[in-house]
This record gives sequence, C-alpha cells and structure tokens, in this order.
Amino acid sequence: MPDKMLTFAEVLEAADKLSLDDQEALTEVLQKRVAERRRQVLTPRAREAQQEYQTGGCRSVSPGELVSEILQWHSPRAPSMAFCGD
Repeated sequence: MPDKMLTFAEVLEAADKLSLDDQEALTEVLQKRVAERRRQVLTPRAREAQQEYQTGGCRSVSPGELVSEILQWHSPRAPSMAFCGD
C-alpha cells in the first residue's frame, strides 16, 4: 500500500502539535534541506556559466553597462541579454 501524501494543511496541523523545541528543530531541519536543494539546482547552472565564460560565450562589462542592459531588458522592447549565450 503506497504512503499517503500529506497536504500542506495537514503538515502545518501536525507541526502545531509539536512542542516549541521540536518546532524549532523542525524549522532548522527544513531550512537546511531547502538550502541543500537550492545548491543542487544552482551548482549545475554555475558550472554551465563558468564553462560558457571559459569558452568565450560571455563578455566582461562594467557595472554601468550591466545596469544599462538590465534596464533595457526590463523595458517594453526587451532586447536579449548580450552578456552570455548570444
């Protein structure tokens, strides 16, 4: 018999029944797990960006150029970002 997936509300209700110390411990564990999952997502992206930079797929820009490009990117005409992948 497969395990039943708890709803978010059920998890919150169960957490409310824990002691304050256990709630704090649960919070710490969840924060660490979330941080690890974020690392798992970001690490491959960072490696790809580093490889793209090393192969000449990106160009160096000044802070002013970066801000200008970001502002243009958020404009209604929104040109593509020219720093990487172009």
